[in-house]
Amino acid sequence: AYLADFLAAPEERDVLKELEGLPFHDVRMHGVVARRQVFHVGLVYGYESWKLTPGPPIPDFLVPLRNRIAPLLDCQPGDVAQILVTKYPPGAGIGWHRDSPMFGPAVVGLSLLSPCRFRFQRRVGPVRKTFERILEPRSAYVLSGEARSHWQHSIPATKGLRYSITFR
Repeated sequence: AYLADFLAAPEERDVLKELEGLPFHDVRMHGVVARRQVFHVGLVYGYESWKLTPGPPIPDFLVPLRNRIAPLLDCQPGDVAQILVTKYPPGAGIGWHRDSPMFGPAVVGLSLLSPCRFRFQRRVGPVRKTFERILEPRSAYVLSGEARSHWQHSIPATKGLRYSITFR
């Protein structure tokens, strides 16, 4: 599902001001540092160990967003186990992947500041199926069902600074 203009422009501005002060960390996978940086809330995901460890509590500014997102995840706000904030500087993206199944049957993301191409792929026998959606600033998306379990997604290098907030 795609929800355009999930946030109003003033809401996005307020969230972006708060994001600038977060202590982002590098992502290291297979010994390589990715161009994007992350901040985990609730649970920290080990990109090389694939393990979860306790993380910092939810910052106050993310509570209203979590409360609005929870119905999209079909859960209570307190049941949102992890929030992942990702900072994509210009030229950064993320390769083909599926979010770890340990995060449940649905994932909701918010796309902030710059648009990006959100690509999907699935192999069915020898056939590769693809789909693409532009995520506009302030939009939200829900990955559930087959989009969550059978399709991979990726984001090619972004042209401008972009943030994403993923709720799982």
